[in-house]
Amino acid sequence: MKIIRESKRGKCMDSVEKTFDDWAQNGRAALMETEHGRNVLKFLETIPFDKPFTFLDVGCGNGWVVREIAEKENCKRAIGIDKSKKMIRQSEKKRGNKKTEFIHTDIESMKYRIKFDFIFSMESLYYVDSVKVALCKIYRLLKPGGQFFCGTDFYTDNKATSRWSKMMKLQMHLHSEKKWTEFFKDAGFDVKTRHIKDLQSRKKWKREYGTLFITGTKSA
Repeated sequence: MKIIRESKRGKCMDSVEKTFDDWAQNGRAALMETEHGRNVLKFLETIPFDKPFTFLDVGCGNGWVVREIAEKENCKRAIGIDKSKKMIRQSEKKRGNKKTEFIHTDIESMKYRIKFDFIFSMESLYYVDSVKVALCKIYRLLKPGGQFFCGTDFYTDNKATSRWSKMMKLQMHLHSEKKWTEFFKDAGFDVKTRHIKDLQSRKKWKREYGTLFITGTKSA
């Protein structure tokens, strides 16, 4: 098995990387797919994908979104990156489709020659060192007219999830929907937001607030 690893500017494994390595081993990777799957798929169903495209998933976990996208007829290449080596190993074991590729890196460090039509991130952007730096990098990695889809359940408007950082003992950037919109605009994106609710969930916040999806479009 070949796992591509890009430099993290000499940094040692940090707490986020260690946490997700642990999750890859204890079954939380599959749980994340189950927890987020319904809302993510609802959102992705609203994207036409009607022309040939390339796709990048930032914080791909076990690669389930990459595998889903790679099955679409017009997908030319679907790439997933994650700072957890053990998550990438899980992705590689399940990859199947030859259009997929998985890289052990984070978005700030990623070096890649091609530019993408679509970039996606679910519950990962708030772990970066700098939201501004990450968004500027994502903007540069998009083709003109390309779109970045960012999904998060962790935002100040959703009070039920705001304690996650303390529970996990990790640095997690907690912002309001308004602040996330400002970050996207500052990076150069045209921005739209929407909430996808899971009305079948037992959790009240999933039914009432749902997942916040922020779409940033790069000028053509």
